[in-house]
Amino acid sequence: MSSPSKRRDMDVMKLMMSDYTVETINDGITEFNVEFHGPKESPYEGGVWKIRVELPDAYPYKSPSIGFLNKIFHPNVDELSGSVCLDVINQSWSPMFDLLNVFEVFLPQLLLYPNPSDPLNGDAASLMMKDKNQYEQKVKEYCERYAKKENLVGAPKDESDSDEEISEEEYSGRSDSDDEVVGHADP
Repeated sequence: MSSPSKRRDMDVMKLMMSDYTVETINDGITEFNVEFHGPKESPYEGGVWKIRVELPDAYPYKSPSIGFLNKIFHPNVDELSGSVCLDVINQSWSPMFDLLNVFEVFLPQLLLYPNPSDPLNGDAASLMMKDKNQYEQKVKEYCERYAKKENLVGAPKDESDSDEEISEEEYSGRSDSDDEVVGHADP
């Protein structure tokens, strides 16, 4: 079996060569963001999220840390931190899984089949159990408000020339400097 670092390199390269947009952090491959689209035929369809992935030194023997950077209304995702309550990732992880499994199987399954009996977001779980239609409406509202590609932190601009893009510091409420220039420089 290859060493964990070779496996980590191979899994990250496989993810980068797939259809997912991967943005490395600090020019390394242990921390990166991945653009993730909500599964079709679900209330999350049309939503685009930036997912933060952190790989531990012992990856693939230890699971990656996964979190949503933009808001999502879901019983098993903490609304404030974006932390994911996902049994396969958090407890049942196996070195047989790779990063593509996370984005092609685990996260879509989480969004398609929420578990309101093990919530990180009690409001979402309660609403889902009481009124499924109202829950799905609120999911769609969150998708419209927080999960559009043009609003992703650091998302490349397509045709839209909106000034609504926010920096990671603004999104998280942190700012290291008050003299940061907001907006884009003219080419």
